[in-house]
Amino acid sequence: MKRNRLLWPLLALVALLLLNLAVTPSFFALRIQDGHLFGSLVDILRNGAPTLLIALGMTLVIATRGIDLSVGAVAAIAGAVTCTHIAATGDAVGGMALALGLCAVLGLWNGFLVSVLGIQPIIATLVLMTAGRGMAMLMTEGQIVTVNNDLFGKVGAGFLVLPIAILISLAALAGVALLTRRTALGMLIEAVGVNPQASRLAGVRARTIIWTVYVFSALCAGVAGLMIASNVNAADANNAGLWIEMDAILAVVIGGTSLAGGRYSLTGTLVGALVIQTLTTTVYTIGVPPETTLVFKAAVVIVVCLLQAPRLTGRRRVPVPQKAGA
Repeated sequence: MKRNRLLWPLLALVALLLLNLAVTPSFFALRIQDGHLFGSLVDILRNGAPTLLIALGMTLVIATRGIDLSVGAVAAIAGAVTCTHIAATGDAVGGMALALGLCAVLGLWNGFLVSVLGIQPIIATLVLMTAGRGMAMLMTEGQIVTVNNDLFGKVGAGFLVLPIAILISLAALAGVALLTRRTALGMLIEAVGVNPQASRLAGVRARTIIWTVYVFSALCAGVAGLMIASNVNAADANNAGLWIEMDAILAVVIGGTSLAGGRYSLTGTLVGALVIQTLTTTVYTIGVPPETTLVFKAAVVIVVCLLQAPRLTGRRRVPVPQKAGA
Protein backbone atom coordinates (compact mmCIF):
# COMPACT_ATOMS: atom_id res chain seq x y z
CA MET A 1 0.00 0.00 0.00
CA LYS A 2 2.86 2.42 0.73
CA ARG A 3 3.97 2.07 -2.89
CA ASN A 4 0.56 3.02 -4.24
CA ARG A 5 0.62 6.58 -5.61
CA LEU A 6 -3.00 7.15 -4.60
CA LEU A 7 -2.51 6.21 -0.93
CA TRP A 8 -1.50 9.63 0.38
CA PRO A 9 -3.92 11.65 -1.76
CA LEU A 10 -6.77 9.42 -0.57
CA LEU A 11 -5.65 9.76 3.05
CA ALA A 12 -5.48 13.55 2.62
CA LEU A 13 -9.01 13.55 1.17
CA VAL A 14 -10.35 11.43 4.03
CA ALA A 15 -8.62 13.65 6.61
CA LEU A 16 -10.17 16.79 5.09
CA LEU A 17 -13.62 15.21 5.04
CA LEU A 18 -13.31 14.11 8.68
CA LEU A 19 -12.17 17.60 9.68
CA ASN A 20 -15.27 19.05 8.05
CA LEU A 21 -17.41 16.47 9.83
CA ALA A 22 -15.87 17.43 13.18
CA VAL A 23 -16.61 21.11 12.57
CA THR A 24 -20.04 20.53 10.98
CA PRO A 25 -21.73 17.33 12.25
CA SER A 26 -24.27 17.43 9.40
CA PHE A 27 -21.54 17.63 6.75
CA PHE A 28 -22.27 14.15 5.35
CA ALA A 29 -26.05 14.63 5.40
CA LEU A 30 -27.88 14.32 2.07
CA ARG A 31 -31.46 15.25 1.27
CA ILE A 32 -33.73 15.12 -1.76
CA GLN A 33 -35.87 18.17 -2.42
CA ASP A 34 -38.07 18.57 -5.52
CA GLY A 35 -36.26 15.60 -7.06
CA HIS A 36 -32.83 17.19 -6.56
CA LEU A 37 -30.06 15.85 -4.35
CA PHE A 38 -28.56 18.40 -1.97
CA GLY A 39 -25.78 18.30 0.62
CA SER A 40 -22.25 19.46 1.35
CA LEU A 41 -20.74 16.50 -0.51
CA VAL A 42 -22.86 17.32 -3.56
CA ASP A 43 -21.69 20.93 -3.35
CA ILE A 44 -18.05 19.80 -3.36
CA LEU A 45 -18.64 17.71 -6.48
CA ARG A 46 -20.56 20.49 -8.24
CA ASN A 47 -18.06 23.24 -7.40
CA GLY A 48 -15.18 20.95 -8.32
CA ALA A 49 -16.66 19.95 -11.70
CA PRO A 50 -14.91 22.76 -13.67
CA THR A 51 -11.59 21.96 -12.00
CA LEU A 52 -12.00 18.26 -12.76
CA LEU A 53 -12.78 18.96 -16.41
CA ILE A 54 -9.76 21.22 -16.86
CA ALA A 55 -7.54 18.82 -14.93
CA LEU A 56 -8.70 16.02 -17.24
CA GLY A 57 -7.45 17.87 -20.30
CA MET A 58 -4.31 18.95 -18.43
CA THR A 59 -3.53 15.31 -17.59
CA LEU A 60 -3.26 14.33 -21.24
CA VAL A 61 -1.23 17.45 -22.08
CA ILE A 62 1.22 16.76 -19.25
CA ALA A 63 1.41 13.10 -20.33
CA THR A 64 2.90 14.33 -23.63
CA ARG A 65 5.53 16.29 -21.69
CA GLY A 66 3.63 19.56 -22.12
CA ILE A 67 1.73 22.08 -20.01
CA ASP A 68 -1.23 24.34 -20.72
CA LEU A 69 -1.29 27.61 -18.77
CA SER A 70 -3.98 29.13 -20.98
CA VAL A 71 -6.97 27.12 -19.73
CA GLY A 72 -8.17 29.82 -17.33
CA ALA A 73 -8.14 32.43 -20.09
CA VAL A 74 -9.88 30.02 -22.48
CA ALA A 75 -12.59 29.44 -19.86
CA ALA A 76 -13.07 33.20 -19.57
CA ILE A 77 -13.29 33.52 -23.36
CA ALA A 78 -15.93 30.77 -23.55
CA GLY A 79 -18.08 32.50 -20.96
CA ALA A 80 -17.61 35.91 -22.60
CA VAL A 81 -18.51 34.67 -26.09
CA THR A 82 -21.59 32.80 -24.91
CA CYS A 83 -22.98 35.54 -22.70
CA THR A 84 -22.42 38.33 -25.22
CA HIS A 85 -24.09 36.21 -27.92
CA ILE A 86 -27.06 35.40 -25.68
CA ALA A 87 -27.38 39.04 -24.65
CA ALA A 88 -27.47 40.08 -28.31
CA THR A 89 -29.59 37.30 -29.84
CA GLY A 90 -31.08 35.19 -27.03
CA ASP A 91 -29.71 32.03 -28.71
CA ALA A 92 -28.03 29.90 -26.03
CA VAL A 93 -27.26 26.89 -28.24
CA GLY A 94 -25.63 29.03 -30.91
CA GLY A 95 -23.65 30.94 -28.29
CA MET A 96 -22.30 27.79 -26.66
CA ALA A 97 -21.46 26.21 -30.03
CA LEU A 98 -19.67 29.37 -31.12
CA ALA A 99 -17.72 29.47 -27.86
CA LEU A 100 -16.61 25.83 -28.09
CA GLY A 101 -15.67 26.27 -31.74
CA LEU A 102 -13.45 29.21 -30.80
CA CYS A 103 -11.93 27.16 -27.96
CA ALA A 104 -11.04 24.41 -30.44
CA VAL A 105 -9.31 27.00 -32.65
CA LEU A 106 -7.35 28.26 -29.64
CA GLY A 107 -6.33 24.68 -28.85
CA LEU A 108 -5.15 24.28 -32.45
CA TRP A 109 -3.10 27.46 -32.03
CA ASN A 110 -1.40 26.10 -28.90
CA GLY A 111 -0.75 22.77 -30.62
CA PHE A 112 0.69 24.56 -33.65
CA LEU A 113 3.13 26.56 -31.53
CA VAL A 114 4.27 23.48 -29.62
CA SER A 115 4.30 20.72 -32.24
CA VAL A 116 5.11 22.62 -35.44
CA LEU A 117 7.15 25.61 -34.36
CA GLY A 118 8.78 23.74 -31.48
CA ILE A 119 8.17 26.45 -28.87
CA GLN A 120 8.38 25.32 -25.25
CA PRO A 121 4.84 24.53 -24.03
CA ILE A 122 5.09 26.80 -20.99
CA ILE A 123 5.99 29.76 -23.23
CA ALA A 124 3.52 28.90 -26.00
CA THR A 125 0.56 28.68 -23.63
CA LEU A 126 1.71 31.63 -21.54
CA VAL A 127 1.11 33.79 -24.62
CA LEU A 128 -2.56 32.79 -24.76
CA MET A 129 -2.85 32.96 -20.97
CA THR A 130 -2.02 36.66 -21.17
CA ALA A 131 -3.65 37.57 -24.49
CA GLY A 132 -6.74 35.41 -23.92
CA ARG A 133 -7.79 37.26 -20.80
CA GLY A 134 -7.44 40.51 -22.76
CA MET A 135 -9.56 39.05 -25.58
CA ALA A 136 -12.31 38.20 -23.09
CA MET A 137 -12.16 41.74 -21.66
CA LEU A 138 -12.49 43.18 -25.18
CA MET A 139 -15.51 40.99 -25.93
CA THR A 140 -17.31 42.15 -22.79
CA GLU A 141 -15.94 45.72 -23.05
CA GLY A 142 -14.62 45.36 -19.53
CA GLN A 143 -18.11 44.89 -18.10
CA ILE A 144 -19.86 41.98 -16.41
CA VAL A 145 -22.37 40.73 -18.99
CA THR A 146 -25.46 39.28 -17.30
CA VAL A 147 -27.96 37.02 -19.04
CA ASN A 148 -31.24 35.31 -18.20
CA ASN A 149 -31.60 32.13 -20.23
CA ASP A 150 -33.08 28.95 -18.79
CA LEU A 151 -31.21 26.58 -21.12
CA PHE A 152 -27.85 28.19 -20.47
CA GLY A 153 -28.54 28.32 -16.73
CA LYS A 154 -28.97 24.55 -16.60
CA VAL A 155 -25.35 23.90 -17.67
CA GLY A 156 -23.94 25.07 -14.35
CA ALA A 157 -26.94 25.12 -12.04
CA GLY A 158 -29.40 22.58 -13.50
CA PHE A 159 -30.29 19.21 -11.98
CA LEU A 160 -31.03 15.71 -13.20
CA VAL A 161 -31.26 14.42 -9.62
CA LEU A 162 -27.54 15.29 -9.42
CA PRO A 163 -26.27 18.66 -10.67
CA ILE A 164 -25.76 18.58 -14.44
CA ALA A 165 -22.23 19.95 -14.02
CA ILE A 166 -21.27 16.80 -12.11
CA LEU A 167 -22.79 14.55 -14.76
CA ILE A 168 -20.94 16.37 -17.55
CA SER A 169 -17.56 16.11 -15.84
CA LEU A 170 -18.02 12.45 -14.89
CA ALA A 171 -19.20 11.61 -18.42
CA ALA A 172 -16.07 13.29 -19.82
CA LEU A 173 -13.89 11.35 -17.39
CA ALA A 174 -15.54 8.04 -18.31
CA GLY A 175 -15.26 8.79 -22.03
CA VAL A 176 -11.57 9.66 -21.83
CA ALA A 177 -10.89 6.60 -19.69
CA LEU A 178 -12.55 4.30 -22.22
CA LEU A 179 -10.84 5.97 -25.17
CA THR A 180 -7.34 5.98 -23.73
CA ARG A 181 -7.34 2.77 -21.70
CA ARG A 182 -9.38 0.52 -24.00
CA THR A 183 -7.63 1.57 -27.19
CA ALA A 184 -4.03 2.19 -28.18
CA LEU A 185 -4.42 5.96 -27.83
CA GLY A 186 -3.31 6.00 -24.20
CA MET A 187 -0.17 4.04 -25.02
CA LEU A 188 0.63 6.39 -27.92
CA ILE A 189 0.20 9.45 -25.67
CA GLU A 190 2.57 7.94 -23.13
CA ALA A 191 5.04 7.02 -25.87
CA VAL A 192 5.12 10.61 -27.10
CA GLY A 193 5.68 11.79 -23.53
CA VAL A 194 8.54 9.38 -22.93
CA ASN A 195 10.43 10.21 -26.12
CA PRO A 196 8.79 12.19 -28.95
CA GLN A 197 11.62 11.54 -31.41
CA ALA A 198 11.74 7.80 -30.80
CA SER A 199 7.95 7.53 -31.04
CA ARG A 200 8.00 9.39 -34.35
CA LEU A 201 10.70 7.09 -35.70
CA ALA A 202 8.56 4.14 -34.60
CA GLY A 203 5.70 5.39 -36.78
CA VAL A 204 3.70 7.28 -34.16
CA ARG A 205 2.25 10.55 -35.42
CA ALA A 206 3.57 12.55 -32.48
CA ARG A 207 2.65 15.91 -33.97
CA THR A 208 -0.98 14.87 -34.48
CA ILE A 209 -1.24 13.51 -30.94
CA ILE A 210 0.19 16.70 -29.44
CA TRP A 211 -2.22 18.77 -31.49
CA THR A 212 -5.12 16.56 -30.36
CA VAL A 213 -4.39 16.82 -26.62
CA TYR A 214 -4.11 20.61 -26.78
CA VAL A 215 -7.42 20.88 -28.62
CA PHE A 216 -9.03 18.57 -26.08
CA SER A 217 -7.58 20.62 -23.22
CA ALA A 218 -9.03 23.81 -24.73
CA LEU A 219 -12.45 22.18 -25.20
CA CYS A 220 -12.44 21.02 -21.57
CA ALA A 221 -11.58 24.56 -20.52
CA GLY A 222 -14.37 25.88 -22.73
CA VAL A 223 -16.99 23.62 -21.15
CA ALA A 224 -15.68 24.55 -17.70
CA GLY A 225 -16.02 28.22 -18.66
CA LEU A 226 -19.64 27.62 -19.66
CA MET A 227 -20.26 26.02 -16.26
CA ILE A 228 -18.68 28.94 -14.42
CA ALA A 229 -20.63 31.57 -16.37
CA SER A 230 -23.87 29.58 -16.23
CA ASN A 231 -23.65 29.19 -12.46
CA VAL A 232 -23.87 32.96 -11.98
CA ASN A 233 -25.68 33.80 -15.25
CA ALA A 234 -22.93 36.24 -16.13
CA ALA A 235 -19.56 36.55 -17.84
CA ASP A 236 -16.88 38.15 -15.68
CA ALA A 237 -13.85 38.20 -17.97
CA ASN A 238 -11.58 39.49 -15.24
CA ASN A 239 -12.28 36.81 -12.63
CA ALA A 240 -13.80 33.81 -14.43
CA GLY A 241 -11.36 30.91 -14.36
CA LEU A 242 -8.75 33.00 -12.52
CA TRP A 243 -5.96 30.68 -11.26
CA ILE A 244 -7.97 27.60 -12.19
CA GLU A 245 -5.00 26.44 -14.27
CA MET A 246 -3.01 26.24 -11.04
CA ASP A 247 -5.72 24.16 -9.36
CA ALA A 248 -5.76 21.84 -12.37
CA ILE A 249 -1.99 21.38 -12.35
CA LEU A 250 -2.03 20.76 -8.59
CA ALA A 251 -4.79 18.17 -9.01
CA VAL A 252 -2.80 16.38 -11.71
CA VAL A 253 0.39 16.40 -9.60
CA ILE A 254 -1.40 15.22 -6.46
CA GLY A 255 -2.91 12.39 -8.51
CA GLY A 256 0.55 11.06 -9.35
CA THR A 257 0.88 12.06 -13.02
CA SER A 258 4.52 12.69 -13.89
CA LEU A 259 5.36 16.23 -15.00
CA ALA A 260 8.19 14.66 -16.99
CA GLY A 261 5.58 13.02 -19.24
CA GLY A 262 4.94 9.42 -20.21
CA ARG A 263 2.83 8.34 -17.24
CA TYR A 264 -0.58 9.55 -16.18
CA SER A 265 -3.48 8.51 -13.97
CA LEU A 266 -7.06 9.58 -14.63
CA THR A 267 -8.20 8.13 -11.32
CA GLY A 268 -5.44 10.10 -9.61
CA THR A 269 -6.63 13.28 -11.35
CA LEU A 270 -10.15 12.69 -10.02
CA VAL A 271 -8.82 12.23 -6.49
CA GLY A 272 -6.58 15.27 -6.86
CA ALA A 273 -9.46 17.48 -8.01
CA LEU A 274 -11.54 16.31 -5.05
CA VAL A 275 -8.67 17.09 -2.68
CA ILE A 276 -8.31 20.62 -4.08
CA GLN A 277 -12.03 21.39 -3.90
CA THR A 278 -12.47 19.77 -0.47
CA LEU A 279 -9.54 21.83 0.80
CA THR A 280 -11.19 25.02 -0.48
CA THR A 281 -14.45 24.03 1.22
CA THR A 282 -12.60 23.21 4.44
CA VAL A 283 -10.97 26.64 4.53
CA TYR A 284 -14.40 28.26 4.38
CA THR A 285 -15.93 25.79 6.86
CA ILE A 286 -13.38 26.31 9.63
CA GLY A 287 -13.55 30.08 9.28
CA VAL A 288 -10.13 30.76 7.79
CA PRO A 289 -9.99 34.02 5.74
CA PRO A 290 -10.52 33.18 2.03
CA GLU A 291 -7.39 35.09 0.98
CA THR A 292 -5.26 32.47 2.73
CA THR A 293 -6.71 29.60 0.67
CA LEU A 294 -3.68 29.56 -1.65
CA VAL A 295 -1.37 29.13 1.36
CA PHE A 296 -3.31 26.11 2.58
CA LYS A 297 -3.36 24.62 -0.92
CA ALA A 298 0.41 25.04 -1.19
CA ALA A 299 0.95 23.41 2.21
CA VAL A 300 -1.22 20.39 1.41
CA VAL A 301 0.37 19.91 -2.01
CA ILE A 302 3.89 20.10 -0.57
CA VAL A 303 3.05 17.51 2.10
CA VAL A 304 1.36 15.12 -0.35
CA CYS A 305 4.19 15.43 -2.89
CA LEU A 306 6.82 14.82 -0.23
CA LEU A 307 4.96 11.71 0.93
CA GLN A 308 4.92 10.50 -2.70
CA ALA A 309 8.65 11.06 -3.13
CA PRO A 310 10.66 7.96 -4.19
CA ARG A 311 12.85 8.08 -1.06
CA LEU A 312 9.77 7.70 1.14
CA THR A 313 7.77 5.28 -0.99
CA GLY A 314 10.68 2.95 -1.72
CA ARG A 315 10.38 3.35 -5.49
CA ARG A 316 13.59 3.59 -7.45
CA ARG A 317 14.15 5.25 -10.78
CA VAL A 318 15.10 2.84 -13.53
CA PRO A 319 18.42 4.00 -15.02
CA VAL A 320 18.41 4.66 -18.76
CA PRO A 321 21.04 2.55 -20.56
CA GLN A 322 23.83 4.63 -22.07
CA LYS A 323 25.64 3.93 -25.29
CA ALA A 324 29.19 2.69 -25.06
CA GLY A 325 31.59 5.59 -24.78
CA ALA A 326 28.77 8.05 -23.91
